[in-house]
Amino acid sequence: MTPKKDIYIVLTGTGTAFSGVIRWFTKADLNHASIAFDSELREVYSFGRKKMHNPFIAGLIQENFVHPFYNGADCAIYRLRMSNEQFDSIHNHVTGMMQNQERYKYHLLGLVGVLLNVKIDREDAYFCSHFVASLFEETEYHPANKPSCFVTPEDFALSLCPHKIYSGKLSYYLRGTPNVTARSAAIHNSALVSGAATANFTATIEEEVVKSVV
Repeated sequence: MTPKKDIYIVLTGTGTAFSGVIRWFTKADLNHASIAFDSELREVYSFGRKKMHNPFIAGLIQENFVHPFYNGADCAIYRLRMSNEQFDSIHNHVTGMMQNQERYKYHLLGLVGVLLNVKIDREDAYFCSHFVASLFEETEYHPANKPSCFVTPEDFALSLCPHKIYSGKLSYYLRGTPNVTARSAAIHNSALVSGAATANFTATIEEEVVKSVV
């Protein structure tokens, strides 16, 4: 029997103001997609905000789901089982991208292209679900039956129902996995420091979101 490994597609919804803008494009409550290489969600990658409380600085990131930013997040988790070779190919591709992390940009215009059903090319630029779907283009797995540049998180939700292993609060899932409590405690103090700044920054984010929509 060929050895198998699991890759996870994680959909999340944080309820932030910028998340609301993305939801306007995607028409889904879980409007962010990530790829994870372990069931504990310790190694997770996507295209999204580089600064937790500034959605306008975005690109290729490794996500930390135990950060307080995700405390109220809803999620759905899907498991795809594949050969060691396919797993390693995707993993190596992502880690190679991370070695040139600053090269990759968030493709906000790509979301407009999804809305208009028009492909808008921009070199080395992705939005979250575009990135995740693109990783499977050279494999036998096609999580959504459309070009990666048009794939939304909702497309994953519709096509991967048989592969769903969890749906609910992200924090509840993490509590049931090993090695999460220690990571959560490690960032608790920094979260306390940033808490006050978060409240002051909320109004600025909402103002910028309105400007970007208009």
